[in-house]
Order: sequence, then C-alpha cells, then structure tokens
Amino acid sequence: MVAKRDDTGNSRPRRRRATTPEARELQLGAMAFDLAEEQLANGTASAQVITYFLKANSIREKKELARLENENLLTQAKITQTSGANKLETLLEDAMKAFTEYKGGGNSEEPDDY
Repeated sequence: MVAKRDDTGNSRPRRRRATTPEARELQLGAMAFDLAEEQLANGTASAQVITYFLKANSIREKKELARLENENLLTQAKITQTSGANKLETLLEDAMKAFTEYKGGGNSEEPDDY
C-alpha cells in the first residue's frame, strides 16, 4: 500500500480505500481511534469520547467480555455435544442393522450365493 500525502498540507499519510466492507469498517474504526487519541492528547475530546474510553477500559467491561466469551465456549460445547450424540445414534443404528443382518433376520442388499 502506497501512502500519499494530502494536498491540504496535512502531514498524515492518506490511506488507500479498503476494497471489502469488513476491511473498510476496520479502516474507519482505526481512523476514529486515531482521531480520538489526538483529541485526548490535545485536551479537546468531547465528554462522549472520554466516557467511551473510560467504560471500554473498566473492570466491569472486561468481566462482561470474559462472560460473553465463556457463553460462546459453552454454546460451542453444546453444539459439539449434540453433534457427537447424533453421530453416536447413527452409528448405533447402523450397528444394530448389521447385527440383525448377520443373524439372518434382516433383508440383505446382496443376494446369497450359497
């Protein structure tokens, strides 16, 4: 990525526009954080900007994020467990069919050559 300088005399390099919506969102977020950092350093940040960063770095917010991560892990474990139970049930059904066919009680798909 080639950085260009603005024609307005701005010393900050101008970034090339992102090509995907996800990358664009990250790029705009980075620009917003850069601006907020600049405002905080200059003492010109609004109350909303200051409050945002105070809340984002609070112990309560960090605990809330940890709780959400644990909930996600629990949900994934439940999904994996359900998937494993379904596989086990299918495996047991197949085994029962095989035993039934072995005992001669089921209809075999292959004809007997005896």
